[in-house]
Amino acid sequence: MHGTPQDRTSKPGSPRTVLVTGATGYIGGRLVPRLLEAGHEVKVLVRTPAKIAGVPWLDQVEVVQSSLDDGEALREALTGVDVLYYLVHSMAAGAGFESKEKAMAETAATAAAAAGVGRIVYLGGLHPSDAELSTHMRSREAVGKVFLESPVDAVVFQAGVVIGSGSASFEMIRHLAETLPVMPAPSWVRNRIEAIAVRDVLHYLLGAASLDGRIDRTFDIGSRQVLSYAGMMNEYAAEAGLPRRWVLALPVPAPKLAGLWVALVTPIPLSMSLPLVESLQTDAVSREHDIDSFIPLPEGGLTPYRRAVALALGKERDGQVETAWSSAGADADPLPSDPDWAGHRVYLDERTYTSTVDPEHVWTIIEGIGGRNGWYSLPLAWRVRGWLDKLTGGAGLLRGRRHPHLLAEGEVVDWWRAERIDRGRLLRLRAEMRAPGRAWLELSVEPDGSGSRYRQRAIFFPKGLSGRLYWLAVLPFHSLIFPAMSRNITAAARDLQALESKPAGHTP
Repeated sequence: MHGTPQDRTSKPGSPRTVLVTGATGYIGGRLVPRLLEAGHEVKVLVRTPAKIAGVPWLDQVEVVQSSLDDGEALREALTGVDVLYYLVHSMAAGAGFESKEKAMAETAATAAAAAGVGRIVYLGGLHPSDAELSTHMRSREAVGKVFLESPVDAVVFQAGVVIGSGSASFEMIRHLAETLPVMPAPSWVRNRIEAIAVRDVLHYLLGAASLDGRIDRTFDIGSRQVLSYAGMMNEYAAEAGLPRRWVLALPVPAPKLAGLWVALVTPIPLSMSLPLVESLQTDAVSREHDIDSFIPLPEGGLTPYRRAVALALGKERDGQVETAWSSAGADADPLPSDPDWAGHRVYLDERTYTSTVDPEHVWTIIEGIGGRNGWYSLPLAWRVRGWLDKLTGGAGLLRGRRHPHLLAEGEVVDWWRAERIDRGRLLRLRAEMRAPGRAWLELSVEPDGSGSRYRQRAIFFPKGLSGRLYWLAVLPFHSLIFPAMSRNITAAARDLQALESKPAGHTP
């Protein structure tokens, strides 16, 4: 130990220069504005700067475009940095993420040491010390050890289920509780779980930047309230105003079957649901509360589980979700611009619709498409395609969107991702569904005399013969869905315009 805990207590004030990795992710995207508010100088390392193009704090940070695989670039980015926040993981990348995570951590630790960084802060997982861990939890533990064994001082937080609007764990609990009033479940639903509100995770991460002295240790963090997973679903149901959920624990663990089931009935893809479910096979309860001697409790104390659920539901209801797990999806090649289509086999479905509606109102409908607002044509057909996508391991339609009306580049809209937004004019969505080829959907509007012209393009680059056959197979559905979609979007914009043109206080 290096001095007493009191000598190293986190004190507000002392600004640091920090580098945040994972700023496009769920936790990192929320931590950055809080670091700025606390007076720290912030750099963010991102592989794709377009993913943070719409964040409100962009002009207050230094953006470094690189990847954690490039040790030299990382060392250069860390020059002059006091604290490195390592908030990345590769769980959604599928098979092989364990070795990839460890290799990236070793690269980061080496670069931090070479650059003279004062501290690495890492958020790992809460786990028992005497149990066989899942691949996911074993990987988190291994990354923490890499940092603790490096020459750089390390603070490794170990948290359990994180509850907050847009978190993968919260979405999993929410969809299971809302979809299944009676749920036969594996035996792990009886395991003891200590959740933590995302606001409390951020409190501890922020406090770690101001700790004095050398720390080099792990800290278990949680709400200090222990429930079973079944209990968490029932507490959610009670807070959401749902009847009691009957969870029938079967005497089998069945993690793979449960992971598949979770992928089908929640927005979580199979590549994430399997490791998440596997991590629930053991209890996840804090073994110590030593953090209290280093970082004071949040103002008002730690957030109880049900209060965390209420806050998350309120944020979603009010459209104030800061970040979502789905926003950190895998990169993909953008759509080549039209002149570059030469050499590609491309299929198009293009529709236009001219109306007297103001372009501003058409754009409002375009930007709010998807999620609870739907796709303005044959909802059953969209749902069937979404379930088929889920059954084959795709994203499906359950991911929704972060905000019901506002959209930023890089954000998810059901099985699409916003690739380009020319606000007021064009929205381009890139498909993340399972298909033998690459697909985009473009929705745009432009002035046309005293009204507007709405344009809609479905673009598909087939992969081999299977891709061409796929396009032919879906043509009959497109001939029904896309014309109705263009008409209904314009009709919705017309209704919106009529509503807003009514005199104040007018009632039908």
